[in-house]
Amino acid sequence: MWRPASLLARRTFLSRETAAQKFRDTVFHSQVPNAEFLKLSVPCVESLFHKSDFSTWVCGKSDFYPHARFFSSNPSENYEEERAESSVPQANEGFGEFSGSSNNVFDESMSSISSELEAGSSIFNEDADGLELNDGLAAEIDESSIPMDQGFDSFATEDDKVEKMEENDMEKVQSLLSLLQSSATADASPEEDFEKMGLILNEDFVVMVLETPYVPGESLLGFARWVLKKPEFKVTERVLDALVSGICKGNRKREAYALWDLVQEVGEKEKGVLSTGSLNELIALYSRLGKGKAAYDVFNKFGEFGSVLNADTYYFTIEALCKRSFYDWACSVCQKMVHEDKLPSCDRVGKIISYLCRGSKAKDAHSVYLSAKDKKIHPPRSSVNFLIISLCRLRLSDKETPTEIDKEIDRETVSLALEMLNDYTTEDRIRAIKPFSSVIRKLCWIEDVERAKRLLLEMIDIGPPPGNAIFNTVINGLAKVGDMDEAMKIMRLMESRGLKPDVYTYSVITSGYAKGGSMEEACKIFEEAKKKHSKLSPVTYHTLIRGFCKLEHYDVAVNLLREMKDYGVHPNHDEYNKLIKSLCLKALDWETAEKLREEMKENGLILNGRTSALINAVKQLQEEGTSQEVTAAA
Repeated sequence: MWRPASLLARRTFLSRETAAQKFRDTVFHSQVPNAEFLKLSVPCVESLFHKSDFSTWVCGKSDFYPHARFFSSNPSENYEEERAESSVPQANEGFGEFSGSSNNVFDESMSSISSELEAGSSIFNEDADGLELNDGLAAEIDESSIPMDQGFDSFATEDDKVEKMEENDMEKVQSLLSLLQSSATADASPEEDFEKMGLILNEDFVVMVLETPYVPGESLLGFARWVLKKPEFKVTERVLDALVSGICKGNRKREAYALWDLVQEVGEKEKGVLSTGSLNELIALYSRLGKGKAAYDVFNKFGEFGSVLNADTYYFTIEALCKRSFYDWACSVCQKMVHEDKLPSCDRVGKIISYLCRGSKAKDAHSVYLSAKDKKIHPPRSSVNFLIISLCRLRLSDKETPTEIDKEIDRETVSLALEMLNDYTTEDRIRAIKPFSSVIRKLCWIEDVERAKRLLLEMIDIGPPPGNAIFNTVINGLAKVGDMDEAMKIMRLMESRGLKPDVYTYSVITSGYAKGGSMEEACKIFEEAKKKHSKLSPVTYHTLIRGFCKLEHYDVAVNLLREMKDYGVHPNHDEYNKLIKSLCLKALDWETAEKLREEMKENGLILNGRTSALINAVKQLQEEGTSQEVTAAA
């Protein structure tokens, strides 16, 4: 009868244990004078039954059976001669106070064991039916006392059991990896192949498979789904981390959505197995793919999954939303981030500020800036500059003129920007000319020229040093509110600092005087501009012409129009058109208007039909009036 090898090995082990136990019972139940010696000798004797070679076993000074052995290929071989030749210790040699009776007990015990071994020198006899258990010590084993399905492993420790259960055949592992790495796995359902392999599933093995390189993401998902269906396998955080990491490396949209479906299914069943790192990695994947809404869905599932939001979670979510222009959602996430006090690093705070500023959410970006400032987090200076410029962005209505509501909002935002300028150090102020100029421009836009002038003077004292553009902005603001004396002072201050007023500066001051009706002062500034600049701006001439037309000094206006060519300015259609209308409607001087029309033709300009008809109508009216006067006089 054939018996499994595990059963035979088990019985071998038991036979050895039984022999050792018999020997211990014989020794310890005997009346021996020196019990301490026996206690020291028993472990050595017990080890005899765990070794196949006795030549290395020594107890005390003497060797008991240096050539004896338990197994033999020849049952008829006689061991008596070897035993006679071996060196057996005498009664009183090396045993202390042992008496003859004690020696006899010891010898009887050893001879009993030896005789039982000699009776069946081979534990297994081979016959036609297979291997049978020999008579002797092993015959005393009750076969029914040991279940057949336990085998030899039933005597092993728990660690040995776990280690053996976790082992997989290397051929099966290689077959599995080859199947996963093949492209056909992604298009088929390989679960039947997985079942046929008979794999032992545990955490280490599954993680090893999920971390295998060059495996398509769909194959990893298929393997993970098959594993998670097994009732004996308990999903762990480590397994999900390996799965998410393997899929996120692929950067494929279809795999990303399939992974999210699987993660949702697991997270709803098992609370706490989804780590914050895995979910952050998934949000970052959606950010790279430009899927802001999907990233926002993952963000909203943290509480349901039992995961904890951290600074990286907020940053990746805001980044994904801003890439798709979901700025309202991004602002809500920012508010929660500030409330939970989980701001990311300095660089990432700067990026969040920049993202919100691009979406015209400067006030929300400012709240992030203030929170970072309280936590001693200093964003990059470029992000802070961008925030100040965004706060000072001009708000225009449909008619491109600021409404009262817009002005109120502008006053609030420019005040925030003005406060941020105080956070600049002396070194930073030197390179912050653009933020300062933006604040001054916004102050002049809302007609808060006094604060703009104070900031300009502060820049002169501390820095950054203002240039022509900032001076011109303040001068323009003062000219618009009609404070021409202060405008002239700023221009002279500009000159005292070695800056040369440009054409724009003169045009602004000339326009301010012209609007106020002070044409004499306007002409003085105009003459100064002609001395310092060989080429003037059409705006300068247009301002003066319009001012003289209001005063009905049409001859001066016509002379200015003809003088424009001498200073590199060519009058356009609009200049001629407006002056001709003024001559016809106010001065009724169709003759001068006719001359200007001829000049336009010479310069390649064509007067529109309506203005030409106006000249003809005025001419006809004057001719009719003249004829009526002649008739009346006659």
